[in-house]
Amino acid sequence: MDVLRPDRSSIIWFSQRTGSTLLAAALASTGKAGSPREALNDRDPATFTLDELHQVWQQGMTSNGFFGLKYGPTRSSFDAWTQAFRSVQGLPAHLSVAEIWATTFPNCRHIFITRRDKVRLAVSWWRAIQSGEWHRPRGEMPLLTDLTDSYSYDAIDHLFVEASLREALIGDVFTSAGIQPLTVVYEDFIRDYEQTVREALKFLDLEAPEIIELPACERLADTRAEVWVQRFRAERQAGWPDPVW
Repeated sequence: MDVLRPDRSSIIWFSQRTGSTLLAAALASTGKAGSPREALNDRDPATFTLDELHQVWQQGMTSNGFFGLKYGPTRSSFDAWTQAFRSVQGLPAHLSVAEIWATTFPNCRHIFITRRDKVRLAVSWWRAIQSGEWHRPRGEMPLLTDLTDSYSYDAIDHLFVEASLREALIGDVFTSAGIQPLTVVYEDFIRDYEQTVREALKFLDLEAPEIIELPACERLADTRAEVWVQRFRAERQAGWPDPVW
């Protein structure tokens, strides 16, 4: 194995608040599926170097040569990273976008994690922005944040639309590259955590451990979040002659 380049790779593609961090932690805990993290977020594609790419590979790779990445794209970031990967590796101009990503992350399998209920996704996203509590490690107490006056119809509506558009972009990436991902649905993942992790490992052609570790994070949904969900649902459809939900 080349000590720098992975033998095999996987990318978890996500929008916010879909359980991507939980899935990444579960895969990392096996010691076989790389260490999926948002390794591109704290780097600038405009100044990205080959040494930095090597660092990304090494930080996300387990000893078996398997690399993991977690990536939530926007149009501008995806295009910028595509160009950065082409440039730092000196790849030919004729290579397609799909070929550039496949060269950067060899023998890659793709996992798309989504959430059926986009209203609850948007509420969870806005709640995290307001509280500062994006994840709660298992066993830890919640942050004490007063969210009494934090509801915002406009903010939740924006995030509701943004989540859908982010997933549409991911769908375009898959379609244009001929990728058939494993789709993990948040609601199913939460209901059957262990089986979902085992299915993901099987998709990655990795042997699952005998015991799957418990979830790394606690669920954050609470009564206030549900109140916001029902309020947004009513306000979003106000005046509709035939509300759909």
